[in-house]
Amino acid sequence: MAGADRPAGSGRLLTGVAWAVLLLGLWLWGREGTGGISAPTTGDVAAVGRPLGAPLPPAHEPLGGARPQRVEIPSLEIDAPVVARELDESGAIEPPPYETAGTVGWYGNGTEPGTEGAALFVGHVDTETDPAVFYGLSAVQPGARVRVARDDGTVAEFTVDDVQVFTRERFDAQKAYGPRKDGRAELRLITCGGTYDRDAHAYTANVVVSAYLTGERGASRSGV
Repeated sequence: MAGADRPAGSGRLLTGVAWAVLLLGLWLWGREGTGGISAPTTGDVAAVGRPLGAPLPPAHEPLGGARPQRVEIPSLEIDAPVVARELDESGAIEPPPYETAGTVGWYGNGTEPGTEGAALFVGHVDTETDPAVFYGLSAVQPGARVRVARDDGTVAEFTVDDVQVFTRERFDAQKAYGPRKDGRAELRLITCGGTYDRDAHAYTANVVVSAYLTGERGASRSGV
């Protein structure tokens, strides 16, 4: 709930993404405690698939570890700084500061983008007055490129292979956060989706974009 010391719109900024990443905290806790959890295999999931027969590039071998600095999605004109975030006391990833809705949060205690496993990025969809960094994320298409500039000077290049919308009632943590294929370096981009429920002060769903590593380049070029 927004307090008097928070900027206008802070409750709307926080709730949808925090709900999804709270489930991440519970999922990680379950994996640590049991070696894995049983997640639903069906649910109210809307997928945006690529045209039948449209090829995607082969996966690139995972890279060495490095922390992300910026993320770029050229097809959406997204080019944003990345900040590492941790889990708070409730088990949710701390979102980027309210004043920086144009910043992407990365779960800093999880997978580094480009290494084997699924790295998790979260971003706000809007404030009460303006679009935020992941406002257009639900429109991204399979085959789109995502570039992540890393602090070792390399740029990890990912290709989107899946876009899904998970409702709160049918959220599947394994599908949202777990790797799709063993041995791959993968990326998850998550924001709010569905409609905004004013009574609950939350969005009704989350958009989850999955991508996998398909290339790498060094720091010889400027920017991402």
